Amino acid sequence: MLVVGTLLGALLTACGTGRQASETDYSTTANCPPCDKSTTAAPVKPLRAATWSELPGWLDDDLAAAWPAFLRSCRTLVNRPTWKAVCEEARVVNVSTPTIRRFLESRLQPWRLVNADGSTSGLVTGYYEPLLRGSRTRSAPYVHPVLGVPNDLLVVDLGAAQPEVKNLRLRGRLQGNKVVPYYSRAEIVGREKDFAGRTLLWVDDAVELFFLQVQGSGRVRLTDGSTLRLAYAEHNGHAYQSIGRLLIDRGELTAEQATMPGIKQWARANPRRLHDVLNANPSYVFFREQPLNPAGDDGPNGAFAVPLTAERSIAVDPRYVPLGVPVFLATSQAESTAPLRRLVMAQDTGGAIHGAVRADLFYGFGDKAGNQAGRMKQSGQMWLLLPAGAAPK
Repeated sequence: MLVVGTLLGALLTACGTGRQASETDYSTTANCPPCDKSTTAAPVKPLRAATWSELPGWLDDDLAAAWPAFLRSCRTLVNRPTWKAVCEEARVVNVSTPTIRRFLESRLQPWRLVNADGSTSGLVTGYYEPLLRGSRTRSAPYVHPVLGVPNDLLVVDLGAAQPEVKNLRLRGRLQGNKVVPYYSRAEIVGREKDFAGRTLLWVDDAVELFFLQVQGSGRVRLTDGSTLRLAYAEHNGHAYQSIGRLLIDRGELTAEQATMPGIKQWARANPRRLHDVLNANPSYVFFREQPLNPAGDDGPNGAFAVPLTAERSIAVDPRYVPLGVPVFLATSQAESTAPLRRLVMAQDTGGAIHGAVRADLFYGFGDKAGNQAGRMKQSGQMWLLLPAGAAPK
């Protein structure tokens, strides 16, 4: 345990999964690095029993649009005793909103999520799957490498040896006979030749590559006209630092301007200063290629290992919201008071997703989705929908 204790401070991954964070969240929790599962001991889940009539907009939602995402969650939930009967019955439910509503109301119980301070409102942000331009070979303008997992990156599952630190993982590298923190973003960029053998492809835009790492997955259109998907594979274990927060602190942008579109606009206007700003975030994500549905309509896999559904999948803090379960989300459209109230599925996590009432809504693929996601920073409320008669754990 002496070795473990020495490593924890420098190498321990503390929260989240593949995606880094939302650049519209400038709280201190956004500095937490991505990882496989939360490493903080879970408190008693802050749930308050509710009734269906308390869910604003429940009767107005197009539940049929959420049903495919629900069935995807059921692929795994059906293996849990409390969900088995619900998910088996769901397979034969008539796909119409009235029928689905009756089914859910008869099988599930709503529970309102409450923050540690007793409040019931929290932050709702958005994320998406971007499209980049790339090439299998390096030639201008395709000069920015997308890296696969390096051979020297160590990922140590501490729980395999010490049950009391279950779900904790260390990331680092060997230096002689010692394990030290892995290279930071700046070091990885500065040692480009050392990673040549792990380059998957090259893209034409450094800031788009940075936001690909923030989102955790994306698609790349190659010079031959084909398109591939890049999925999160690993990261270097360093804490994520918001460049939006940095630009605000430096007086370059106001909080209102520091959205994803605003940061990109600043980057275009300041190309010589861009790498300095990007390297201020020491976190770095490595990718792997993932098969792309020929129809192109499936989202990337989230932390729950099922494809995400546009505007029906959310990233949550799994300490409070079990992955896979349905959630009713009541918030408003980006930069608007227009209501956004709908059934969604907790199918992902993220490096800046902390707290009970906290969600990151997946908007789908492409520029339109990116514009919506990049501007999303609204207050919202959340209700878990759990099998009736099953006490929350």
